[in-house]
Amino acid sequence: MIDYGDTYYARTLSDGAQRSVLEGQVKADVAIVGGGLAGLTAALDLARSGRSVAVLEAQRVGWGASGRNGGFVGPGYATSHANITRMVGPERARELHRLSMEGVRIVEENIDALGMSDNKRVYGKLSVLRYHDPDGLKQHCEMMEREFGYRLEVMPTEAVRAVLRSTKYHQALHDPACFHFHPLNYARSLAKAIEERGGRIFEGSRVLGCDLDGAEKICRTARGEVRAREVVLAGGGYTDDLVPRLRRSILPIATYVLLTEAAPERLAEAVRTPMAISDNRRAGDYYRLVDEGTRLLWGGRITTRTSEPRRLAGMMQRTMVATYPQLRGVRVETAWSGLMAYARHLMPLIGRLQPGVWYVFGFGGRGMNTTAIGGRVIAEGILGQSDRYRLYEPFGLAWNGGPFGVAAAQLTYWAYQAMDLAKERRAVGAA
Repeated sequence: MIDYGDTYYARTLSDGAQRSVLEGQVKADVAIVGGGLAGLTAALDLARSGRSVAVLEAQRVGWGASGRNGGFVGPGYATSHANITRMVGPERARELHRLSMEGVRIVEENIDALGMSDNKRVYGKLSVLRYHDPDGLKQHCEMMEREFGYRLEVMPTEAVRAVLRSTKYHQALHDPACFHFHPLNYARSLAKAIEERGGRIFEGSRVLGCDLDGAEKICRTARGEVRAREVVLAGGGYTDDLVPRLRRSILPIATYVLLTEAAPERLAEAVRTPMAISDNRRAGDYYRLVDEGTRLLWGGRITTRTSEPRRLAGMMQRTMVATYPQLRGVRVETAWSGLMAYARHLMPLIGRLQPGVWYVFGFGGRGMNTTAIGGRVIAEGILGQSDRYRLYEPFGLAWNGGPFGVAAAQLTYWAYQAMDLAKERRAVGAA
């Protein structure tokens, strides 16, 4: 039996039912390879429109990054709006950002429409600076209000340190529209909704080979096959060599998360807000209180190493204590890793590979909103409702560089860490 591992989300899963393995031949309008949030969103939209869908998942629904992440839902991409503007120009960059905002609304609407009573939303997110730059934050707030009508607020250092008891932090951006929730419960609810609309979902059914060139596509597993007119490839960070061109376009990057023991009094010495928190470093920390403030879920660090470190809990605990020394001695109850998919340009990979073959993956670092909009625009393309997926065409399937690309990504991350540390030291020296 395949399980979700010892993650916080697995421990608090409201529906642990296991789905059947694909046996024999199944026919559908659309076959979807990958039962993460992008594939499930596409499948739900297609099923709502009357298309028959079959989802093939190698492990379990939401088993990968979709059910292992921080659970933060807010607009934006893994790279900045300024970088996107440099790549595609201001008009297209604005359209792309509006899509990312729509992705947040899709998640909210699904929670409401599907009656997800097991998925409480906690609104508010603080993006904190680890150096002094109130003017930069103010300019960003003004740009977001001017370009998108999106309201953000600058929190001064004193206000930040009143709720986050760390001398590492300076000012913060407060986004009242962001929220955090239980991503694995959300994925499982999407799957249930798909099945209620006639869709079929098979777990433990890794696709081992595909015939994609004919009018009828075939996806084969160890014990069966799905025949469909359209195929959506949505493997995320666990994309294998099923379609080599797709695998060569991403770098699987590992991120790590821990869950503390129940220690409400100790945690209140450090974190005094229920909001989601992240810092401004390239691969910074992100965390939130869970279980009514009794435990802390803390994520951060990235590496190109795809195997889980032996002393993961201790490594993550040191990261947490470096920010909040008052949490020294708070026990880590469990820790886990997950693989995110990054393209070299840090944008999602969304598009049509060839007639009847679509791909939607590469959401590293900002998957909660971008998986939603990615799944939707692919469904719209299949249904002939829009060609919004083409907004992502400038971010193509660029070669990841192979082993040299992996080494370059790790070296780049270390360089960014060094630059972030230098900024923090200058901030301390100027204080």
